[in-house]
Formats: sequence, C-alpha cells, structure tokens
Amino acid sequence: MTSISSSDSDAQHRRRRLTSSIKQSLRELSIQLSLLNHQVGTRLGLNDVDLDCLDLVSRHGPLSPSALAERAGLHPATITGVLDRLERGGWVARGRDPSDRRAVVVRALRNRNAELMRLYSGMNSSMTDICASYGDKELEVLADFLRRTAEAGQTATDKLAAD
Repeated sequence: MTSISSSDSDAQHRRRRLTSSIKQSLRELSIQLSLLNHQVGTRLGLNDVDLDCLDLVSRHGPLSPSALAERAGLHPATITGVLDRLERGGWVARGRDPSDRRAVVVRALRNRNAELMRLYSGMNSSMTDICASYGDKELEVLADFLRRTAEAGQTATDKLAAD
C-alpha cells in the first residue's frame, strides 16, 4: 500500500487551489472584457455582436461574409444584418474579391480606428503597465498560456457548435 506523504498532499492541494484560482480569474477576466466591450460598443453605437465582427474583420480580414459568419459562429443571414450596420456606420466596406470578381469580401475601414483606440486606451495602458512588471521569460510563459487558453476556447466552441 502506497501512502502519500504530507508534503505531496500539500503540493497537490496547493496545485488544485492555484488551478482553481486561474480558472476563476479567467472567468472574471471574460466578464470584465465583455463589460468593457459593451461600454465601447455603446459609445460607438454598435451592439456586442457587431463589435465582435468588426474585431474579426480587423484582425483577419479581408474576409468573405461566409468566412466571417463561420469565425463568429453566426448564421449567414445574421451576418448580412451585421455587415449592413457596420457599413452604414463607416466601419467596413464590401467589395469584390480581386482573385474572384464574383465573390464579395469585407474589409475594415481604418478611418475610425483612432476613435476605437481611444476607447480602449485605458485598458491598453493598464496592460502595458502590468506587462512592464514581468520579465521576458515570464511574459513568454503568459503569452503561451493565453494562446493555448484561446485555442482551448476555440476547440470547445467548435465542439459545441458541431453538437
């Protein structure tokens, strides 16, 4: 019969506590970022889905409407309404795909980026300050953790969407 030493038990308990704390912090971060995005969207006259789609087009575009729908996890008919609102607001433009003139692509318009960046400037400044308190190796670990966490979220989302 194998017994677990007191120090092993303490280490396991500490690890479970730390893992639980990370999961709780990620949930709180998710909520806080959602609230921040909601406030930014409200100031810009965009709903949450519109702001998410604008971010996706800005980061991954130009995209076809169907590719955007897939990335956003939305029905193609919903994307039409989102793109109509974003286009009316001067956030995106739809145009012909240069490689296939029959296809449409959506690209972000940069003329309103300053307005968007101003609304996120408080969070961006805070993130710069927080990152300044870590060494390069620690930042590498944090960047890897966040990348892998985002990938896990994407996998979980894809799995739910497929069910």
